[in-house]
Amino acid sequence: MFELSWWGYFLVVLSLTHITIAAVTIYLHRCQAHRALDLHPIVSHFFRFWLWLTTSMRTQDWAAIHRKHHAKCETTEDPHSPQQLGIKKVLLEGAELYRAAAADRDAIERYGWGTPDDWLERHVYGHQIMSQLGIALMFFIDVAAFGAIGITVWAIQMLWIPFWAAGVINGVGHYLGYRNFETTDSATNLIPWGILIGGEELHNNHHAYPSSAKLSNKWWEFDLGWLYIRLLALIRLARVKRVAPRIQIQPHRRATLDGDTVQALMRNRFHVLTLYARTVVLPVLKREYRCADRKLRKSLKQVKPLLVREDILLLKPCKEQVILAAIGDNERLQTVYRFKLRLKEIWTRHGLYSETRLERLRTWCQEAEQSGIDALHEFAVLLRGYTFRPAR
Repeated sequence: MFELSWWGYFLVVLSLTHITIAAVTIYLHRCQAHRALDLHPIVSHFFRFWLWLTTSMRTQDWAAIHRKHHAKCETTEDPHSPQQLGIKKVLLEGAELYRAAAADRDAIERYGWGTPDDWLERHVYGHQIMSQLGIALMFFIDVAAFGAIGITVWAIQMLWIPFWAAGVINGVGHYLGYRNFETTDSATNLIPWGILIGGEELHNNHHAYPSSAKLSNKWWEFDLGWLYIRLLALIRLARVKRVAPRIQIQPHRRATLDGDTVQALMRNRFHVLTLYARTVVLPVLKREYRCADRKLRKSLKQVKPLLVREDILLLKPCKEQVILAAIGDNERLQTVYRFKLRLKEIWTRHGLYSETRLERLRTWCQEAEQSGIDALHEFAVLLRGYTFRPAR
């Protein structure tokens, strides 16, 4: 039906695969898995239909596997953790890991609540045989449209999600990249793949605020999926329910701590840990490094990632022993590390009343300001200025 130049076929492939990426990030991920937005039934059904043609993935399966990933992240129960399974396996065998997770029907039922369960889902999109009909139909459409080269177009469509989503995002997105937030997992942000992955490359941001419809955090980060959501909302085909709060610090305006401060810290705890690492741990560590002998410098260099990062694997008991051994004779580093653990305990300890958390935070700030460590004192002042300001 169509004869195109090489760049014409390139644009066609990019457009077709991009629709699939948009369906995954907007419909499957942000709408269904995390309930961060509501979509108009017309938009939802278009995405379901397109995913049936290009991936044969069931909405319930995808949402359940992703929710389990968040619930069991970086543990042996994580469906696709490169920290547990190795980066090579997740990158090259991501689709196989997805199918294995989908075969666990107990987990699918447990984590797949709230997903579509209408006639079309039961008899077409989610049916064991009919679900495969979609990709076969896509094959004939591509061949009819482009001839023999349509087979290549179809093959790229079939490989797009297994490679980029199941491989790159689930694999590299937990292995390499930069971090804005010290989350309790190894999630990272990847750039500059925004056009190809639709914003999903901002994986660390997502793990810090899973229920946010917007994945970008820094001004220079580009979330193409969020742009599409805003356009859909503009024509009333989408309604955003939740986005990450804006981080606002007013250290010179608030002299006392209150319940709002505690709430802001609880909500932005991963940012607090990042700020603590950058403004307290690293400056103190650099100062001690300059004053240390050769043997101690080697030890401090090895322990630096363990003092800064918050990955679950880095906080295993054996790793904590490495930290304690490296800073055992350094009073300043011991103090900084101890204050970090105490700060985390304020929001990680369950069963505490708000008043108790507030009192512990006040005590923490007071003792930090009296610690004799300038960086710790300045951080306590910043902490007093945390305010809760939801983003618009």
